Amino acid sequence: MEYDLLNRVRAEIDLDAAEYNLNALMGVLGGIRPACVVKADGYGHGDAEIMELYQSMGIDFFCVSNIDEALRLRGAGCKKDILILSWSCPEYSDILSENDIIGSAVSLRHAKEISEKAHRPIRIHIKLDTGMNRVGISAEDPEKCGAEIAEIALLPNIRVEGVFTHLAAADSTSEDDVSFTKEQERRFFAAAEAAERRGISFIHKHCLNSAGALFHRDERSTLARLGIVLYGLKPDISLEMPVELRPVMSFRSVISQIKSIHKGDSVSYGRTYTADSDRVIATIPCGYADGYPRLLSGRNEVLINGQRAKGAGRICMDQMMADITGLDGIREGDEVTLIGKSGSEIITADELASSYGTIGYEIICGISRRVPRVYIKGGKIVSVKSYYDPLSAFQRKI
Repeated sequence: MEYDLLNRVRAEIDLDAAEYNLNALMGVLGGIRPACVVKADGYGHGDAEIMELYQSMGIDFFCVSNIDEALRLRGAGCKKDILILSWSCPEYSDILSENDIIGSAVSLRHAKEISEKAHRPIRIHIKLDTGMNRVGISAEDPEKCGAEIAEIALLPNIRVEGVFTHLAAADSTSEDDVSFTKEQERRFFAAAEAAERRGISFIHKHCLNSAGALFHRDERSTLARLGIVLYGLKPDISLEMPVELRPVMSFRSVISQIKSIHKGDSVSYGRTYTADSDRVIATIPCGYADGYPRLLSGRNEVLINGQRAKGAGRICMDQMMADITGLDGIREGDEVTLIGKSGSEIITADELASSYGTIGYEIICGISRRVPRVYIKGGKIVSVKSYYDPLSAFQRKI
């Protein structure tokens, strides 16, 4: 079966780039074990597909955000450890144990609720708050924190296997933020050691996210939770990376119509674009419902046949326009690259994000489910996932 590459819109997922990124990152981790973060549908790339690739490469630890994502991985054939990084609903305690999923406890009260709802042992990692002030047991007083960890470990049907925390500013090189990160690490390991002095042993103690693994590597952390870097983006666009990464996702559409407009004509809603001379406008059938943000209106560029074209007017729900005046050889039906390479030109998710004050994470996670994912390996399409096609709701083999 062939896939129509001139379809309205598609996200191409380069599995070779994903494989390259993991190998490159493992080269700088030393003896720290990688845990691959595939939450949010693999940051928009397809959780099952990314998991399948990395499981085949020997990865034996995956991280998700919630029980639905965890169960989806199990259903897709994940046979390795799966950790829910966020709050785990106590009502689902038995589902966690039945499916061998590791839950998170964010407080003593929360752990007691999990224990009360459970009818069989549940594997748990305890979240510690070392300064992010989001969730977790406060580690400001490590001894007090260690005592709470020990109390949790004594609860019935709770099997504490690990503790973890999240670094709030590991992607910053400012002196103040570097000091803050070091203090987070100090609090974390001090609290873990306080629990160990009370007879608690851990399989895992992990504090490293993507930026932490690259810029604050600490061999005391048994896991490095690799997220955004797996997908070829920087934790912060300003960072000089110690390892070369390759973007995994490209986002492409086509030109549906080309028309000439006159000086003084306006384009799209609100008439925010008015032609200062006769212009040529290309319409592209992709909009904010596909995950191309409306806030990019007036700021964006697209690539057509290796040439840059500026956006024209407001981005609509299903369409956008670009000014192609003076560009060579542009025709209706030509491919449009919204993210990715075209000829010698490239537009990255980080570039788009920085143009309106957000981060690349939001761009790739925001590519909507009406956009088919086309998986490419060795230069060939190996599968297509169309969320809207019931015949290929999970995967269609080519």
